[in-house]
Amino acid sequence: MQNRICIAPNCGGCLNNNRYFNEKKPAASTAGFFFCTFACMQLALDFGNSAVKAGIFDGRELILVQTQKQFSKTQLRQLLKHYAIERCMSCSVTRASVPLEKFFRQNTTYRRLRSSTVLPIKNYYKTRNTLGMDRLANLMGARSFFPRKNVLVVSAGTCITYDVLNAKGEYYGGNIAPGLDMQLKAMHTFTSRLPLVKKKFTSDLFGNTTKSSMLTGVLTGAFFEMSGFIQAYQARYKDLHVIITGGDAAFFMERFSGQALKKEYKIFALPHLVLYGLNEILLANNASNS
Repeated sequence: MQNRICIAPNCGGCLNNNRYFNEKKPAASTAGFFFCTFACMQLALDFGNSAVKAGIFDGRELILVQTQKQFSKTQLRQLLKHYAIERCMSCSVTRASVPLEKFFRQNTTYRRLRSSTVLPIKNYYKTRNTLGMDRLANLMGARSFFPRKNVLVVSAGTCITYDVLNAKGEYYGGNIAPGLDMQLKAMHTFTSRLPLVKKKFTSDLFGNTTKSSMLTGVLTGAFFEMSGFIQAYQARYKDLHVIITGGDAAFFMERFSGQALKKEYKIFALPHLVLYGLNEILLANNASNS
C-alpha cells in the first residue's frame, strides 16, 4: 500500500510527529478520504426532522460530514473503527436516536444533549424541556466562533428559528416561524385549488402565474421577514454578528449577497453549526473531567 499523510488537521500523531499511515478507504460514502488509524476523534450526530447529519472532528477541526436519511449500525461501526472515535455526542428533535443509544454507549463515551446538560452558557428559557436541542447546540456553536460577542443564530430548515446569545453568554429566547417547504405545503394542504409548488430559487418581487406568485410569496416573504428580524435584533444588541445555518441557508445568503445589510450586520453562513456546537460540548465535558 502507498503511504499518505493524514488529512486530519492538527493530528498530533501525523503532523506533529511526521508519521504516516496506510491508505485505505472507509465506507463507500466516504471514499476519497484518508484517515489516521491511531488518531482519537469525536463524532457529533444531529438527528433532524428530515435527515441525520454526522460530523467527525479532530479537536475543533471538522474533517468529514455525512448526511443520510438514517444511519445503520453497520455504517456507524465503520465510522467508529476507521476514525478511531472514542467520544460521541448527539442531539435530536425526533426519537430517531433512541434505538442507537445503546450501541453508542457500548462503543464510545456517549452523551446526548438534554435540557439538563451542564453548559457554559446561561439558559433563561422558561420552558427548557420544550427547547429544541438543535437550537441549544447552535448557540454553543455560535459561541465557539464568536466568544464574548452578541450573536444571532438563524436556522433555516423545516422551521426558521432566530436565537440570540448575548456577549455575556446569556440566552433568553427567540422566534420560531414556518420554513420554506412548510409554507409551500401548507398553502396546498389547506386550500382546494392551490397546487403543490416545488421550492426553487427566485429573487423576483412578484409572480405572474399562480405558481410563481406562491413561490415569490413564500421565498421573498421569508427573506423580508428575516431582514426585518435582523434589523430589529441589531437595534437591540450592539455589534451583532449573524450566523445563518440550516438546509436553506444558501438561498438566504444568495439573497443577502451584494446587499448593504450583509456587510453592515456581519452575516456569515455556517452550514454545520449544530455539529460544531455538539463538538464544543464534548470538548468542554472532557476538559472538566480531566
